[in-house]
Amino acid sequence: MGLTFHWFLPTNGDSRHVVGGGHGTPVGAAGGDRPPTVRYLTQIARAAEDLGFLGALTPTGAWCEDAWLTTAMISQHTERLKFLVAFRPGFLSPTLAAQMAASYQRQTGGRLLLNVVTGGESREQRAYGDFLDKDARYARTDEFLHVVRALWRGAEVDFTGEHLRVEQARLTQVPDPVPEIYFGGSSPAAGQVAARHVQTYLTWGEPPAQVAEKIAWVRALAARESRDLRFGIRLHVITRERSEQAWAEARRLLDGFDAETVRAVQRGLARSESEGQRRMLALHGGDPTGLEIHPNLWAGIGLVRGGAGTALVGSHAEVADRIIEYHRLGIDEFVLSGYPHLEEAYWFGEGVLPLLAARGLWSHPAAGPVAGPAARPAARVEADRARGPAAGDARGGAGDAAPASAPAPEPAPVPTPAPALVPASVPAAAPAPSSASDAR
Repeated sequence: MGLTFHWFLPTNGDSRHVVGGGHGTPVGAAGGDRPPTVRYLTQIARAAEDLGFLGALTPTGAWCEDAWLTTAMISQHTERLKFLVAFRPGFLSPTLAAQMAASYQRQTGGRLLLNVVTGGESREQRAYGDFLDKDARYARTDEFLHVVRALWRGAEVDFTGEHLRVEQARLTQVPDPVPEIYFGGSSPAAGQVAARHVQTYLTWGEPPAQVAEKIAWVRALAARESRDLRFGIRLHVITRERSEQAWAEARRLLDGFDAETVRAVQRGLARSESEGQRRMLALHGGDPTGLEIHPNLWAGIGLVRGGAGTALVGSHAEVADRIIEYHRLGIDEFVLSGYPHLEEAYWFGEGVLPLLAARGLWSHPAAGPVAGPAARPAARVEADRARGPAAGDARGGAGDAAPASAPAPEPAPVPTPAPALVPASVPAAAPAPSSASDAR
């Protein structure tokens, strides 16, 4: 199976700095650098579509815009891009969710993918009126997906469970195609739900050995259900023409986070109920040194925010090699992001995807020609030469002197009538000291 790539829509705001939000923490100042307007998010979506990403993940939570409404609006300004909509099944009835998905498919030409998020932290769940504990939430998700999948098959459903009950539920029109279900979770209860109901199991970006163990665990559970799942991974990415440029950019992202801020974020994340979050924290233990936990796998993002906390960092060729390493373990889908999301989409799409295409591992979903590797306008090349090579290696952590960062690319022109929405130079703002989750 060839590789599939998804990008990320930052519906909590975007910046050249790490943006927070989630796990009960505020978005912070950096999220206001580029507010999550439909116009700006559409620019990212069109860029992702043109570059060859199949879909775009949109998070869920009180700290970001509603994923259903926002992507429905953006879908009207894109043609092919699919939307991996994260939602929490405890907040609406399974019949309504099934109906919403069917409507979405009809109005977008079948461009909905669903990322089922069983829940956030209990404090946030209670704010929405959900008072179940973690294990009960997973049991409810199991019932919810049982009903939804039956409705999508065209069945009339009578169901009485511990948490949900429906009578004579039926859709007047089933979705075509039926949306694929994505799901992540590291607890035993999560594994059971994945094995029974989902098409793609997602993991956060752990080192390959740990990812291999998780794949084997879920694959065995699915085999007991006579099912075969696909596997995907959620990662940030920082890729440049030269490795030292990428590591310099990684270091820059941590600038402004002093030691006390890092400790405060880590204390907050240590209270999380999420098994996946616990595994992210264990990768670095709050230590700002030695953040490269596997070749080109950097845990620095998880030092200052929650959720997916690792990034692939390196030259285009190095990042392509790491992707292939994960692919050999059984990972076929990659859900990626980077700050800021518009520019980083171009760095990856123009630098890494052509290398994977040359190896026969990826092709553009539109079946059009793939751009040559790392081709860049002459003006950008001259700007790099004028600035000189990036100095030093940034594989340490916060608190060390940061080398000069590689220049951010100007966004390539987006082939739409909308004008460019991001100025060539965005004023720097202090990064938000928050512990955010991107809800997968």
